[in-house]
Parts: sequence; structure tokens; C-alpha cells
Amino acid sequence: MCFSATASFVTAGVTGIAGLLAMTRVTHKRELVLAAMPLVFAVQQSIEGLLWLHLPQGAGDPAVRPLTMAFLFFAEPFWPVFAPLAALLIETDRNRRQVMLACAALGACVSAYLLWSLLTRMHGVVIEDGHIMYLNDHRSREAIGFAYLAATGVPFLVSSRRAIAAMGAVLVVGSVTAYVFYWNHYVSVWCFFAAAGSVVLLVHFQHAQRRHRMSVTSPIKW
Repeated sequence: MCFSATASFVTAGVTGIAGLLAMTRVTHKRELVLAAMPLVFAVQQSIEGLLWLHLPQGAGDPAVRPLTMAFLFFAEPFWPVFAPLAALLIETDRNRRQVMLACAALGACVSAYLLWSLLTRMHGVVIEDGHIMYLNDHRSREAIGFAYLAATGVPFLVSSRRAIAAMGAVLVVGSVTAYVFYWNHYVSVWCFFAAAGSVVLLVHFQHAQRRHRMSVTSPIKW
């Protein structure tokens, strides 16, 4: 994330372990997308850790551009599609699913715009004041940011599962914190909070596995 290579790699390690543990506690195929979230964040944070190592070598380092594009792919067009889908697949309440579907539709539009921007516009990355700053020329930056947050945060906030809703709260609080205190480094800082919040998913899968075991082992009453 935006503070150092060590912080990025430690975050990647913690989220990676949480993701692997979550995957072992999945009780239904529809939970796989949600369980994979910490693993994706681990990959994303590892990429930024590598950027920390390569950026001091200067713009001539051939690894900087592919690493930047890889990080921005996950940070921008990937999550607005993946996040609402992960929440939607495990939700059973009809009204909450309707909200999530609306967020998924919004996320698809945001993702399409960000992917187009990533492929057609200039992007850069620098270390500034001890933080990584990603450079781009997004138009209507505030509107896109609001739509992005709605697509990635609201589906978890409205979830009927308490641990998932708690993760949504972490995402929203993290986003507001990054916006207020780290505006120029928003992408990097928000992704750190999102990665940290994804560890909460392990709590959800731990409880889900426990409930599943209890339902399987409960005696049959005649």
C-alpha cells in the first residue's frame, strides 16, 4: 500500500492467509467468489510492493509500467464488478438483492469507463512525500469516485450477514478517510483499507462453517 514495500508485503501476507483460510471454510460454491476476495487483495498489494522496489530505479525500469497497469486494473475496473457480485451471490433476502443488483449495474458502467480510460489514456506513478501516487486524467473524478464507492461498498453494507456488513463499514470509513486525508494518494490508501477490511470475511466463513456443521450433525426428530 502507500506507506512502504514492507507494509504492502505484510498486508499481502495477512490477507493471503485470511483468503486461504476462508477458502477452506466455504460450504457452497456460490461463496467462492466472496472467499477469494482476500486472495485478490493479496495479489494487488504484492504488485504495489514490487512497485515500491522498482520505482526508485527511475522511469527507465521496464517493470514499472506493467506493474502500474496491473495494479490499476485491480484497483479500478476490477472491483466495481467483482465486489457486488460477491455480495449478491450469497444474499438470500429479496429486497437486499434488488439493491445489490442496482449496485452491480452501476458497477458495470463504472468498470467499463475505467477500463476504457486505462487502455486509452496516459497513466503514471510516482513516490511523493512517502506515498505512492497514481497519475491519470479522469474526467468528473468526484462523480466517478462516488459511483465507484456505491458499487463496491453498498452491496456489503446492506448484506443480511453481520460480518459482511461490518466489512462494508470498513470499506466506507476507509474511503472517507482516504478522501479527506490522502486525496492525492486515494487509490493506494483506499485499497489498503479495503484489503484490511477483507480479513473480516474470515469471521463470516468461520461462523458459516460452524452453522453448517451444526445443521448436519443435529439429530433428526420424529
